[in-house]
Amino acid sequence: MKIIATTLGETGADMVSQTLNLGYLGSTFLFLALFAVSLIAQLRAKRYHPAIFWAVILTTSTAGTTMSDFMNRTAGLGYLGGALVLTACLIIVFIVWKVSGQAMNVERINTFRGEVLYWIATLVSNTLGTSSGDLLAHNTGIGFVASSVLLTAALALVVAAHYLTPISGTLLFWVAYVLTRPFGANFGNTLTKTHDEGGVGLGTFGASGLLFGMLVALVIYQTATHRRQTRGIQTEPAQNMA
Repeated sequence: MKIIATTLGETGADMVSQTLNLGYLGSTFLFLALFAVSLIAQLRAKRYHPAIFWAVILTTSTAGTTMSDFMNRTAGLGYLGGALVLTACLIIVFIVWKVSGQAMNVERINTFRGEVLYWIATLVSNTLGTSSGDLLAHNTGIGFVASSVLLTAALALVVAAHYLTPISGTLLFWVAYVLTRPFGANFGNTLTKTHDEGGVGLGTFGASGLLFGMLVALVIYQTATHRRQTRGIQTEPAQNMA
């Protein structure tokens, strides 16, 4: 779901900023506003709501895409410059998070401050992912498809490390979390770009529609599963008492 959301973030952001010609700066303001609305809803929620949670993930991906494009292209930092700046920002976020004493294991985040730090890290990592994905595809000259394959292999190595090594699960989570974004950026470009550009040629509307439908279907499934699990937990104590 994270990969689908980040890929949709790339295609959806390109659809608004490029196809609809809103521009990188205007699109950034729009997506940051949507991010703020979804984040407030998430922070006010008393329990897990899949639709709200994935809405925040999606808006961090769309905002991250346009912010990265604005920094790298409009502001002239370039893919390498943007990636270096955003890497430094993400490191600072993690240092502040560590010093704050809040749990960095996402399964143990149970405070308002910890959740805010998580979403800041998510926004910065998704912005970095766009820059690093473009850096990999363009500056190395290997293109979108080869970049997607390379990042798939990197994610597979993280999965293998999770099951086969004693490396910290929290560290591996964040490595995978960051890697899903450049994968989504390059896979999104693979879907939207024309055949001459090395893509599938679905366009931003076609790719975004396909990915949005997939994400909605998975959110509905997760919502139904979560409700069944919640009902099971609520009825279990009563059965044990009986």
